[in-house]
Amino acid sequence: MTATATSVGESDRTQPQTTPASRAAARLVRLVPAAAAALSGVLLYVSFPPRTLWWLALPAFAVLGRVLRGRGWKAGLGLGYLFGLGFLLPLLVWTGVEVGPGPWLALAAIEALFVAAVGAGVAAVSKLPGWPVWAAALWTAGEAARARVPFEGFPWGKIAFGQADGVFLPLAAAGGTPVLGFAVVLCGFGLCEAVRLAVRARRGGEVRRGAAAVALLGVAVPVVAAVAARPLVSDKAEDGTATVAVVQGNVPRAGLGFNAQRRAVLDYHARETLRLAADVKAGKVARPDFVLWPENSSDIDPFANADARRIIDGAAKAIGAPISVGGVVERDGKLLNEQILWDPDEGPVDTYDKRQIQPFGEYLPLRSLIGAINDEWTSMVSRDFSRGTEPGVFTMAGTKVGLVTCYEAAFDWAVRSEVTDGARMISVPSNNATFDRSEMTYQQLAMSRIRAVEHSRTVTVPVTSGVSAIIMPDGRITQKTGMFVADSLVQEVPLRSSETPATRLGVAPEIALVLIAAGGLGWAVGAGVRGRRARDV
Repeated sequence: MTATATSVGESDRTQPQTTPASRAAARLVRLVPAAAAALSGVLLYVSFPPRTLWWLALPAFAVLGRVLRGRGWKAGLGLGYLFGLGFLLPLLVWTGVEVGPGPWLALAAIEALFVAAVGAGVAAVSKLPGWPVWAAALWTAGEAARARVPFEGFPWGKIAFGQADGVFLPLAAAGGTPVLGFAVVLCGFGLCEAVRLAVRARRGGEVRRGAAAVALLGVAVPVVAAVAARPLVSDKAEDGTATVAVVQGNVPRAGLGFNAQRRAVLDYHARETLRLAADVKAGKVARPDFVLWPENSSDIDPFANADARRIIDGAAKAIGAPISVGGVVERDGKLLNEQILWDPDEGPVDTYDKRQIQPFGEYLPLRSLIGAINDEWTSMVSRDFSRGTEPGVFTMAGTKVGLVTCYEAAFDWAVRSEVTDGARMISVPSNNATFDRSEMTYQQLAMSRIRAVEHSRTVTVPVTSGVSAIIMPDGRITQKTGMFVADSLVQEVPLRSSETPATRLGVAPEIALVLIAAGGLGWAVGAGVRGRRARDV
């Protein structure tokens, strides 16, 4: 009995003694990867407009790569989700400006699921040689999926849209937003690997030449490719020039309430056009070849309302130039978000119906189900808009102008179709009054800058309440308005007809990167299966 007691006592004394402080410290250590993932997502958000800190995307992905490398897919799923929330929650806060936090939180939570799936994939491929390449391709694949599902997709927050001021911008002309985004993410993951290997070498560990080469190439190749693509970016006129006028009439008040004063919004845009006409007559500004009004500048249907028709007709005659008017019209029982080409002599002569309409804003998916959960949505979106089916290219004073209405600017196909249909310049009429003074306006403006470089076209952005702008084909903003002011911009802009590689290739670069991602993921899964079988033997 005594010997047994002594033995037990000695055994107890050899066990490590844990204290509450050590247990708390251990828990904190386990939380470090989660905190790092979430904070690196916030860092990625800070790299986006209205800030010009584009380069912060690189350390954001470097930290994410460090957190995910070598982990299992389940840990990658959770850490990727935290990264997605850290990025998307602040990026999309504008979606709840007028409708409360519910839709904003739900949207960010759903979109972060795509980032979670990417995180699981990155964790899997991080054990492969050359893992930064596979990981960056997986990010592109995640963006491709997010741009298509659910409800026709939501590409807001593509990495390319945060790079309008960055050194990688010329890659938009080389391969569009997928190639631009891939380069940024690859550089970030390459930076992660380079730092990891440098630390390992400093500690005396072995560093294989192949691994070091891949890390350095992951950083260097995107930068060199961007420099090589620089000649694709030009603001030179190829088909002459056109003098354009962008009119921002302003709205009576911000938020959803502006819709209650539709006549006032129309009057404001007509009044600003009349003021511009007076300045032209006085010789203060050049006479425009054509005038561009924003989306929703006439929510009173001018085809059904004689008074609205008279106001628009008077503005067109006063300025003596065709106007592209953003209207809400009903035709054949369909409600349409429409751009109307209004000639000063002939009246309305052409139309473009918005094709990529906004879920929960212009139509309500799963209406009966959502109405049963929350009938406020059904009252806010009481009637669904219908989709257009054809590209919109207006011939305005001899110039082919491609129309990309607001939300459509986020979708690669919607912009490209106008250029391949012959547009010599692009206009992105928008209505941001619903979102007050949020960052949404600046995020959307950055998209238009990317599109200018991607397709080498002048892009104008007429907005009801600002910020309206004129963007050169090299992505430079040459003029812009303030927010919630009535103003107009007049400028002679270059017209271009050549197609960039991005325009010609279309979706091909994205498909190639998705296939690379699939190949890397298949390799990782296969290697994992073989490893488990070897251990079982």
